[in-house]
Amino acid sequence: MESTGKYWVPVFNILEERSIRVTIANPKWVKAVKGNKDDTKDSKWIGDLFRLGLVPGSFIPSKKIRILREFTRYRYKLMSMKSSEKNRFQNAFTVCNVALDSVVSDMFGKSATAITDHLISDAPFDPEYCVSLLRRSLKKKADSVLESIEGYLITDEQKLRMRIVRSHIDYITDAIAQVDSAIDAMVEEFENTISLLRTIPGVDRNSAITIISEIGNDMSEFGSSKRLCCWAGLTPGNNESAGKKKSVRITRAGVYLKPALVQVAHAAVKATDNSYYRLKYEHISKRRGKKRAIIAIARMILTAIFQMMTTGEVWNPTDLFKVDMPDSLKERQLSKAVKQATKFLEKQGLTVY
Repeated sequence: MESTGKYWVPVFNILEERSIRVTIANPKWVKAVKGNKDDTKDSKWIGDLFRLGLVPGSFIPSKKIRILREFTRYRYKLMSMKSSEKNRFQNAFTVCNVALDSVVSDMFGKSATAITDHLISDAPFDPEYCVSLLRRSLKKKADSVLESIEGYLITDEQKLRMRIVRSHIDYITDAIAQVDSAIDAMVEEFENTISLLRTIPGVDRNSAITIISEIGNDMSEFGSSKRLCCWAGLTPGNNESAGKKKSVRITRAGVYLKPALVQVAHAAVKATDNSYYRLKYEHISKRRGKKRAIIAIARMILTAIFQMMTTGEVWNPTDLFKVDMPDSLKERQLSKAVKQATKFLEKQGLTVY
């Protein structure tokens, strides 16, 4: 079956219930010859290719994983919507001569929220009441807060729009809470896998759930870590013609998995409790740049995930000792390596000064 949008899903569900093994083919691999294409000929062409074993099947996880994936992807969309609405709310104050965001670190903290609620209410602005709303360290910045609000111009129509945006943010927050509770109920059987993935630096609970929802918990579907990384869009491209190497950019695959792994990679290189990925990032970024280095770290993490979910072992890289090795032991190993290199050169008849 050729995968076209979501139209293949209803048919796939019916065939799956009847225990019929279905091969979902990427349209790129079963494209018909140009000028000889319609639905009937497409079906015959796909059948001929499948009979000859030339149709590579796409990865379709089990129904439980697919349902979990729907929730995690919906949560990702809700978080994006919430960020957009927050930016819209903050920009609405900027165009009304309110520069509160330049004073407070978080426009949606308790103090800033209380002040913005006061500004968009129907009550007249009271500087003393505004100062009384400040909490903790922000009390020391009372003068700066009042200066950022001074000269504000907010019409009744603008206040109405801000209240609508604020109510939408609250609605999205409630929706995210409902989605999180549903996800927690669905991942109870995967708690061991989640705990296993959380041993990797930078992987928190939400990231682990997202990874499981995208690749499942059965790594035999991919066969090797290289194939998994290629499926996730973390492998350099292979585009060479007439001896000239062209673009090696990564593919557009892994629309949801790749951003999650990149986010994990950023957290891993900043982790204070383990410097393994940070040292590797610094080493790669010197030669290839920061962006390529982050993609390389994301691929390392996905490779580790494949091995961990295959063997059931916790995160424990084979070269971890090089990072956690004491300085005295590093010097001892360096002197030993120098002696071995010297003996090798002397055997080759070379003089070492």
